[in-house]
Amino acid sequence: MELFGETLSTGSAIFLLLALGLALSFEFVNGFHDTANAVATVIYTHTLKPMVAVVWSGCWNLIGVLTSTGAVAFGVLALLPVELVLNVGSGAGFAMVFALLIAAIIWNLGTWYLGLPASSSHALIGSIMGVGLANSMLSKGHEFGEGVNWVKAKEVGLSLLISPLVGFVCAAGLLLLMKFLIRNKELYQSPEKDKAPPLWIRGLLVLTCTGVSYGHGSNDGQKGMGLIMLILIGILPATYAVDQSTSQESIQALAADAQAISFQMDRHAIGIAMAGLQAASDDLSAYLKTSGKLEERTYGAIGVKCREISDTLSGKTSLSELTKPQRSLLRSDLYLTSEALGKILKAHKLDDPEEQKSAASLKSHMDKLTKFIPVWVKVAVAIALGLGTMIGWKRIVVTVGEKIGKTHLTYAQGAAAELVAAATILAADKYGLPVSTTHVLSSGVAGTMAANHSGLQMETLRNLLLAWVLTLPVTVLLGAGIFAFVLNVLIRFGIK
Repeated sequence: MELFGETLSTGSAIFLLLALGLALSFEFVNGFHDTANAVATVIYTHTLKPMVAVVWSGCWNLIGVLTSTGAVAFGVLALLPVELVLNVGSGAGFAMVFALLIAAIIWNLGTWYLGLPASSSHALIGSIMGVGLANSMLSKGHEFGEGVNWVKAKEVGLSLLISPLVGFVCAAGLLLLMKFLIRNKELYQSPEKDKAPPLWIRGLLVLTCTGVSYGHGSNDGQKGMGLIMLILIGILPATYAVDQSTSQESIQALAADAQAISFQMDRHAIGIAMAGLQAASDDLSAYLKTSGKLEERTYGAIGVKCREISDTLSGKTSLSELTKPQRSLLRSDLYLTSEALGKILKAHKLDDPEEQKSAASLKSHMDKLTKFIPVWVKVAVAIALGLGTMIGWKRIVVTVGEKIGKTHLTYAQGAAAELVAAATILAADKYGLPVSTTHVLSSGVAGTMAANHSGLQMETLRNLLLAWVLTLPVTVLLGAGIFAFVLNVLIRFGIK
């Protein structure tokens, strides 16, 4: 069977279609939660009709997705175990993909049904951690917990923890600033039934809705894109292992830079003899694990891999000249070397400024070959987000508009919460950090209610907090359990 330009067995084709369907389903369900928050204020305030609001938001989600850098997508994937990322086409790799997607979807559907604005980001990251923990438990020679990139998990966890606090405080402060600067009473009224606000207020609310929609697309949309790329790389490595549109100039520049860096790395590993290419791969994989320590052999391993990359690319005018096995091996070498250089740079282990600059430049060049996202993937994710919003917006809109505060949401409160949410999401996107649109916006609404002395409905806040607290542990358990189950089923069918 031929799919996406490659000939696949019937089993591989079925796995591919199922995995892509699950990834797009995750983004579809994400539309219930996070994208619905973007249209909550314009629908609740009668600024736009529901269908108009959803289509408008969907268009800006698409723009956000199309203009995204991919940093968040691959930042989330950095939480996955190294060995599963490198061997995503194996039985364990398939089990990983299915487990983390199914776990996240189950939790998202459950919280949506209850009308709780739960975080799709939390759900996905929790399921990824669960897969990592289960993989370390089920794999021989692995220590419990080393299957999770705890440094990256801490970084992501802090962004998810701090962003709601930023939303609460900044939205409250912005509302107070608006009251001081804008004295027009119309802005601080609650919506009248079936009556649109004045034109200037409608313009403000459409602007804030646009900002959140764009930010959501550029951040949340990337999570689905990263998962789809992981699937494509595992099943269709000949097409998606490396970016085949890379120019001849870039290929030759990378080959030269890799050769130059190899000599620099060798100076840190004088007298260290590497046993071979596989030994270098094993050393770098060990270094990238949570328990991995930087040794002289690590520098030597990077030098070996850089020479292998340079030899592979030398004289090539296009990556399409490489065979399918060569492309898969090149991607593994690029991934291991880039991630190892990144870890060394982050730990400030290179003292020479010129060496730091060369290593950072090489990492950037390597990432361009492996961390790419085709336009059709971005469009598919944006459509899935938009369709989800069209079907599931109502429950979340009612929660945001009426169930957080004791009084109904005013125009100013909605605008302040959305402005802060948009700014927070875009700032996180710049640094490649995933944040929850849901938590930033709902905490922003709560902040405006507190600043306005409107009172807060403690039952709703308690439910929101409960969903926020339980998301990680529940999805960790779901991800781990589903991974173990799917892996066992695949092994029984002889898929390893």
